[in-house]
Amino acid sequence: MSGHSKWATTKHRKAAVDAKRGKLFARLIRGVEVAAREGGGNIGGNPTLADWVAKARDGSVPMDTIERAIKRGTGELEGVHYEHISFEGYASAGVAIYVESLTDNRNRAVSAVRSIFSKHGGNLGDPGCVAWMFERKGLVLISREGGAQEDELLTLALEAGAEDLRSEGDTWEIVTLPGQLGEVRAALDAAGVKYESAETTMIPTSTVEVGRESAGKVVRLVEALEDCDDVQDVYANFDIPDEVLAEID
Repeated sequence: MSGHSKWATTKHRKAAVDAKRGKLFARLIRGVEVAAREGGGNIGGNPTLADWVAKARDGSVPMDTIERAIKRGTGELEGVHYEHISFEGYASAGVAIYVESLTDNRNRAVSAVRSIFSKHGGNLGDPGCVAWMFERKGLVLISREGGAQEDELLTLALEAGAEDLRSEGDTWEIVTLPGQLGEVRAALDAAGVKYESAETTMIPTSTVEVGRESAGKVVRLVEALEDCDDVQDVYANFDIPDEVLAEID
């Protein structure tokens, strides 16, 4: 999963200085609002909301903006009704793509995603065609440059209920069940361990190796989907060698 993990790390680093910060804020706020609508505005009693609030805080969204989004979700303030839609398909080289959308216009979202797949050499498939290739997990990314030691991280992670600690190049990965992510974050915060990102994600159960001839097409499709206003998250099971990803960057 080295390519996929490197991509997740790269995305997070880019987001911190991205000129499209307004778009990132909009997605985070939308996620907070929907989580509050579906599970209530009590962060302590709504793990999904707690996860989105943590993401928003990591993305430097002001707390008063987050609080207004929660109130829109609970109906205390007027808000837009968003609908969940998932899309599944394939990119070049047989790479599986799973897309999650939160949109206030279903027809617009379907048309936009279909067009992106077609334009970038992908194929939009039927529901269920690739979902089985992914598992929903909590994923924490920690840079080795922070100085955290493997034994320390492993002890912290396991005591907080994590499933695994993995080494991926210059990054440590802590994998958890979605419901344990908050406890793992809290344990890391208490220990003063800095992390680059901590979020619920879809991790591929297997990966597809992608060479130079297809790597650009795969990355361009993923980036185009991520740039779509109606798309919330994009997951893929590619494994592109680090040197090829560096060339694409």
